[in-house]
Amino acid sequence: MKISTACSTKGNITDIVKDIQDQLGNSGNKLVVFYASPSYEPEAISKAMQAAFQDATVFGCTTAGEITSGKMLKNSVVAMAFDAEAVKDVKIAVIEDLKDPNGVEKAFATFEKHFGVPMLDMNPSRYVGIVLVDGLSGAEENLIEKIGDQTDVLFVGGSAGDDLKFEGTSVFVEGKSYNNAAVLALLKPGKKFTFVKTQSFSILPEKLLVTKADEENREVLEFNGKPAVVAYAEALGVAPENADSRFMHNPVGLVVNDEPYVRSPQRVNGQSIKFYCSVKEGMELSLLESTDIIEGTKQALNDAKAELGSISGVIAFNCILRTLELIQKQSTDDFGKLFADIPAVGFSTYGEQYIGHINQTATMLVFA
Repeated sequence: MKISTACSTKGNITDIVKDIQDQLGNSGNKLVVFYASPSYEPEAISKAMQAAFQDATVFGCTTAGEITSGKMLKNSVVAMAFDAEAVKDVKIAVIEDLKDPNGVEKAFATFEKHFGVPMLDMNPSRYVGIVLVDGLSGAEENLIEKIGDQTDVLFVGGSAGDDLKFEGTSVFVEGKSYNNAAVLALLKPGKKFTFVKTQSFSILPEKLLVTKADEENREVLEFNGKPAVVAYAEALGVAPENADSRFMHNPVGLVVNDEPYVRSPQRVNGQSIKFYCSVKEGMELSLLESTDIIEGTKQALNDAKAELGSISGVIAFNCILRTLELIQKQSTDDFGKLFADIPAVGFSTYGEQYIGHINQTATMLVFA
């Protein structure tokens, strides 16, 4: 079984793809997953990668920073290749318009025809999904909810980025580039796999009840019957005008079985707070406080290794807010080193998918 990785920071697409092709080899690759800086023209990089690996299924997306074995990068392309032993079978489906109410059903029909098994009957220990979605679409919650309603197979993934420009993100599928779209990949791995979800936060006692929200626009108008900014600031003991300075270190979370599912504030809008993911009226959220990202991620990887016995590959989706915190603490090298001895590929995302759409979290698909 072979899972291999490559990365390149060459100056143009031709050189980048040739470099990656040289590292991964040109034969025996069944699946190639790649993540590319938005500094490379999306349609061109997707077309060139598919041409370089003609016999493989190829997909990926744009990023807000890239991850590979031992490194966190910028302005690069990273890739992971699987042979037919590592991934016995794979099928890709594209939801070309995230507003299509039947998008998930059409994608799943493609999977069912290919694998010959209804999605509801698929064994979640034998199949696994990867989902990459336009990170500016605001459609992740609805997408993941529909996926979860129709299968027990877990889809893990991330929202594409564009280096914090917030102008346009792209997903790549078999030589094409799409906006306002999602790519779903259904894999039948050759060995065991597991998942990592690590958010590196402690749960504080303060609670914030969403009493008024503009759910469509991911905006909380009131917490605890007060203007959102005022209630959030009171919970932290700071002045409302200083509330946004605490967003990164003190997001809020929906706590389920003592496990926080992070909702990250994006910005103040008057006296309301815009979020990076959906927050619904009636939802009780706990105030969170950041802990050690390096130690939390290290422990999560150790737990995955203990469960599987060994790790042959990791696909990582790391929230851009975690990346910004690592940059602030000058810890990006330390984070990269966590994957130094593991074939790993990933990117800094605009949101993570794991039983829902979440923020300030690292989700990972880990192969034995």
